[in-house]
Amino acid sequence: MTERLYLLISGSVFALIGFLHLLRIISQWSIQVGALGIPLWLSWLAIIVAIVLSTWAFRLARLLSSSPRASH
Repeated sequence: MTERLYLLISGSVFALIGFLHLLRIISQWSIQVGALGIPLWLSWLAIIVAIVLSTWAFRLARLLSSSPRASH
């Protein structure tokens, strides 16, 4: 597996996680872990983190594809 492919897969996974958290917020899904209820505001935080990580991975993948080393 190349570095670029790894970054593209990672970026896609983080984007999917962000989308699922957005879907949770829109649908008002509740999450219960044992006796602990996970608040919706935590999904807002997760969306921000997922967007940052996804964007970072896609930018690095783009940089790798435009670098001279990528042609080898």
